[in-house]
Amino acid sequence: MEDAGRQAHWENVYTTKRENEVSWFQQSPAPSLDLIVQAGAVSNSAIIDIGGGASRLVDNLIEQGFEDVTVLDLSGAALAAAKSRLESRLESRLGASANRVRWIVADATTWEPARPYDIWHDRAAFHFLTDASDRAAYIARLERGLKVGGHAIIATFALDGPEKCSGLPVARYDSASLGQTLGSMFKLVHTQRHEHVTPWDSRQIFQFSVFRRED
Repeated sequence: MEDAGRQAHWENVYTTKRENEVSWFQQSPAPSLDLIVQAGAVSNSAIIDIGGGASRLVDNLIEQGFEDVTVLDLSGAALAAAKSRLESRLESRLGASANRVRWIVADATTWEPARPYDIWHDRAAFHFLTDASDRAAYIARLERGLKVGGHAIIATFALDGPEKCSGLPVARYDSASLGQTLGSMFKLVHTQRHEHVTPWDSRQIFQFSVFRRED
C-alpha cells in the first residue's frame, strides 16, 4: 500500500470508530507493560510506541512513572484521541505528566528518528507491512532509532493468527521468522504467545518477541 493510501485508511478508521470499536483494543496492555519492565526500562528510559494509535499503553507507562515517552502513528486522529484522553485527567499527576508525551504523526517506513531510544515497542504495526520494500524501510528506521543494547518489543499475529486485520492483509510470524526478517543486528532474548480477546469476544493469537540491538 502506498504511504498516502495507508494514512487515509487509518485516518478513516479512527475518525469513524470509537476506541473500543476496533479489534485491537485493550483495556489493559499488560503483555506490553510486562515486557517493557522485563527489558530493564527505568523511569528515564526513552520509550517509543510505534503505531500506538489510541492505545492505552501511554497512559499506563506514565502512571508507572516513565518520563520519556513518545507515541508515533500514521493517524493524527488516533493520536488526538489518546492525547485528549490524557488531558482529561489534567488535575491528576497522570494528566500533568501527559503534557510531556511526544506525539509524532508519521509513517514508520519514512519517518527519520531524531534520537535513539532504549525501548522500541510495536504491537501490531509491523505485520501490516506485506511489501518487502516497506519492511526494509521500517527495519532501517529501527536500526537508526534503537540504541545499541536497547530492546525492540514487536508483536505480530502468530502463524496461526488472523490473515487480515481492519480489512488489510497481514504477514504472520513466529519468533524465528521475525528474527530472520529483522536481521543479525537484533538478537532474540524472549518470545511468548498471547491470546487477545477482541471487544466482540473473538480470539486472536499474537506472537510477542523481544530483541536486543547488537553492535
